[in-house]
Amino acid sequence: MRIGELSKSTGVDIETIRFYEKSGLLPPPARSDNGYRDYAHAHLERLAFIRHCRALDMSLADVTLLLDSLETHDPEELVKVDVLVASQLGKVRARLQSMRALEAQLVALQKRCDADHDHHACGILEELVSAAHGEACACHPDGAAPVSQRSVT
Repeated sequence: MRIGELSKSTGVDIETIRFYEKSGLLPPPARSDNGYRDYAHAHLERLAFIRHCRALDMSLADVTLLLDSLETHDPEELVKVDVLVASQLGKVRARLQSMRALEAQLVALQKRCDADHDHHACGILEELVSAAHGEACACHPDGAAPVSQRSVT
């Protein structure tokens, strides 16, 4: 099959397929007489595997380790797969915790809205300006906005 068909079948962009080939994640396909890439079913399966790993937010280095592990039956090597997935799960859980904290901050900020904009200043904007000045605000009551948020220019 040609690269366009492979792309359609897997949902992976053509340029990404070429990148995976250049980086060694996907073996180079055979070439037809006219020079077109001729992908086999094995390419389709491998690309679908890579895509699934990427959908799990695994890095290309992690994907490489997993691909290498497909070809081994060495228990010591397979332990690396368990460690990788445990590490990935830890990263996801940390992001979830961070997202919950962000949600709580946004809820606190949203509660500052009076919705009577004809007669009152916008409470949300007032809070954001306070935070920009390093003052306490609804979403950071102790005035401890993250450093990245303090460097407003």
